[in-house]
Amino acid sequence: PQRRQESSGFIDLFTALQQLYYDPDMDKKNVAQKWLTQAQASPQAWHFCWALLQPDKVPEIQFFGASTLHAKISRHWSDLPSGQLDSLRSQLIAQVGQFASGPKMVLTRLCVALASLVLHVLPETWPTAVPDLLCAFQTGEGVTEADGQARCLALLELLTVLPEELQSSRIPASRRSQLRSALAVDWSLVCSLFQQLLQRLDAPCPVRERVLRCVSSWLTLGIALKDSERLLESCFALLKESELFDTAVETIVSIISQPDCQRFADSLLKVVPQVLGLQEQLKKAVQDGDMETSHGICRIAVALGETHCRTLLEQVDRWQGLQALVSMIMSCTGTPGHYPVDETSSSLTLTFWYTLQDDITSLDAERQTLYLQIYRPVYFQLVDVLLQKASFPRDEDYATWSADDKEQFRTYRVDISDTLMYVYELLGPELLRNLYDKLGTLLTDTTHPSSWQDIEALLFGFQSIAETVDVSYSDVIPGLIGLIPLITANNVQLAETIMFTIGSLAEWLADHSLMLASVLPVVLHGLSNPERSVACVSALKRICRECRHDLHLHASDIMAVSQAVLVKDIHKSPQCMWIMQALGFLLSALPSDEILGKLLSLVTPHIQQLEKLANEPPSSANKLPIVHILGLLANLFSTFDLNKQSERLEVMRPVQTQPHNDHPVVVVLQQAFPLIQTILNKWLNEPEVVEAVCAAFEKSLKTLLHDFAPLVTQLCELIGQMFGAYPQASALDLTRQLVHIFGCEKDLFSPITALLELITNITISIFQLGSRDHPDVVESFMQLHTQVLRRKSDLYLSDRLDIKAVFYCGILSFKFPETPTLKATCLLFTELISHCEDIPVVREVLQEDGKLLLQTLLEAIGGQCPGSLAEHFAEVLFSVSRNCPSMLSLWLREALLPPGFPSSHLTTEHKEHFCQQILREQVSKRQMKDIVKEFALLSRGLQGTEYAASY
Repeated sequence: PQRRQESSGFIDLFTALQQLYYDPDMDKKNVAQKWLTQAQASPQAWHFCWALLQPDKVPEIQFFGASTLHAKISRHWSDLPSGQLDSLRSQLIAQVGQFASGPKMVLTRLCVALASLVLHVLPETWPTAVPDLLCAFQTGEGVTEADGQARCLALLELLTVLPEELQSSRIPASRRSQLRSALAVDWSLVCSLFQQLLQRLDAPCPVRERVLRCVSSWLTLGIALKDSERLLESCFALLKESELFDTAVETIVSIISQPDCQRFADSLLKVVPQVLGLQEQLKKAVQDGDMETSHGICRIAVALGETHCRTLLEQVDRWQGLQALVSMIMSCTGTPGHYPVDETSSSLTLTFWYTLQDDITSLDAERQTLYLQIYRPVYFQLVDVLLQKASFPRDEDYATWSADDKEQFRTYRVDISDTLMYVYELLGPELLRNLYDKLGTLLTDTTHPSSWQDIEALLFGFQSIAETVDVSYSDVIPGLIGLIPLITANNVQLAETIMFTIGSLAEWLADHSLMLASVLPVVLHGLSNPERSVACVSALKRICRECRHDLHLHASDIMAVSQAVLVKDIHKSPQCMWIMQALGFLLSALPSDEILGKLLSLVTPHIQQLEKLANEPPSSANKLPIVHILGLLANLFSTFDLNKQSERLEVMRPVQTQPHNDHPVVVVLQQAFPLIQTILNKWLNEPEVVEAVCAAFEKSLKTLLHDFAPLVTQLCELIGQMFGAYPQASALDLTRQLVHIFGCEKDLFSPITALLELITNITISIFQLGSRDHPDVVESFMQLHTQVLRRKSDLYLSDRLDIKAVFYCGILSFKFPETPTLKATCLLFTELISHCEDIPVVREVLQEDGKLLLQTLLEAIGGQCPGSLAEHFAEVLFSVSRNCPSMLSLWLREALLPPGFPSSHLTTEHKEHFCQQILREQVSKRQMKDIVKEFALLSRGLQGTEYAASY
């Protein structure tokens, strides 16, 4: 009967496996998966796993058997029957031997299981685990049927996964350190085996490749470089063998990239000649176009230089070795050809030059002086090399490049740009002088015609530096400005770089306004060319932003050209928005008597077009133009800031005695208001149009601030109309801005109060009907009421504002999975609770349903909340603790009373400890966050795990 019962169990197991692997029905697969997971957790799994590994079973079933073994050993070790350790160990070793010839997936899983067993019993129960395993597989114990190569590969697989299992297992840090030390003790034995296999002439290639991968795995144990010297020599020797080249490179890079190598300077100095010895092989690879080999050797040189630059610099008496290594890396940086089509090595070297520069400049004064004498010329050479590498290929070659190649080249040039900017810190103004002299020679030497690529590269160098470095003290910038008009920009790339260079000099031009006349015509001429759109528009925007006070004489030209290109639709929508931002900067700095006239001349054609579209029946064809024009107005108004310039205007213009006039933007919006109303009447149910209208007002509001006052009443009515017809987050965000700016102005707040009451009632009805599909509306609603509490909390004293309903909406919002919505909800409650003393209705709702709030909060903390959210939940708890301590002491214990709430992982002791901590903490917000994080981890059963360390 017992045998029949066992057999029946196996039949069920095999049926479930058959269903898991071969049944096309996903629901059945899921059922089988769940059943098998439970089976793996059962005590019987220690026995049935061996039956699944029988030779007559298919590989999928054998793999499940091996996985079951690993699951039992790694997760259910305490379930192992007493006295079964020796038997389990012997059986596992035997099984690894039997599967030495495959299938590979089963062998690997068995090796992982055996590795997990070793980690459980090392070093106390089985201190000689590694030597015993080496002996068992080398003498053939348990693997007598496997041939030599398969047996060797099985041993190497086991040795590879052993450190990997240590890295991936959830083991406390102290135990992990103990195991790492215990395994490292056996490195000499393991290293000796690796050395023998690598040096055996008859060792098959797969064996030596597996040895190399195994070495990389063991390096994670912190093996010292001095203990790997001979092994490293063998790896360098393997670089001559093409089949093993890539794996040998990986292993060498792993060995010499260990930061701990710095403790063994003597061993490190022995590596330098080995790396330098690769130069002939590198040279030949470059000549032969062997990108893989040159890339690999470059990786090795850069790994040594980057990781150990400081250590090598400190060996002052051995400076020639480092200089030779730097020269080798320079040759890698200057690898002939264009990245990424002809070569892929040069990009690897860029970070090395940062490292060398940083390490030199951090040395003491004496050594720094010595090395700067050696390396300043090297860095000037580097600039020449980098500009050569950044040069565009010939037009006919570039035309054959794929879009991906061009994008990689663009990114590569950005990296070079960043490097040049950093190098400037070392070389200083002399670098700009160097670039200027070369550019001047190219443009004025008629005996040697220059290519556009050479000119573009030098301008690219200027732009890279001027983009982020203050060049105001450079004496070559005026000369550069004078050279720019001499350049014939008959190529898109060159023209773009000219524009970006001009844009990068915008701040300098603000201090040297006489030079604007030289470059503005170049920019305005380029605006009419759509191929140069991004660069030209960017340059115009930067000049208008930085030089706005010096553009009066040029304003008419800028306006005329800009209006012309906007009317002709030469540029794409984003660039049109930039043009309007540029014009906003420009117009806001003009004399006050000119602003309104020029503003109206700019916007009138667009408003007329908008009026025409508004009179047409709504359709997809005219929706985009409407959104586009509203976007143009929004971007124009976003930079139309008269207030920012008030101090300058007071100095430059006489005091005006006439009454204060409305802001020009207000005048335009007042005139356009009926038109906007007409558009909304037709498009109220179209989110994009409503968002565009809200954006136009919101950007105006943020720029004008209190000057927006004449429009407040009209705008409140409009928002109420929009939100009543189709509730959208953009309308709530616009209302929040009104509250923020006019919250303290009694005369203007009446219409805002009415609007707030209206949209609060509408949003409450959304919650009643089901708000799950509107997380953005809920988020903005929470943010709006948080702003009200901060700026105008006395509104909550009104009977017409249902604060209790807002409170319950917040409770429902805690159920949302969206992180931004939850954060906004936490902010609302944090602010709301802080007003429990001065707002009676807040105190009432907390007394009635404070326990509900705490239950909801604890449920959220005990759920799958990320660490960032736990901090926000802690803010709410801290607010309760600070403002309602007596209520908290009552609510908290009641809320945690039900068994299994908020998690089955929590014991009564856990809950009581949490209560004591929370009730004690009324001072440190940081301490409260730590308490809540610990409770969240306990609730999920993750305390003490690797995940907890990063939580």
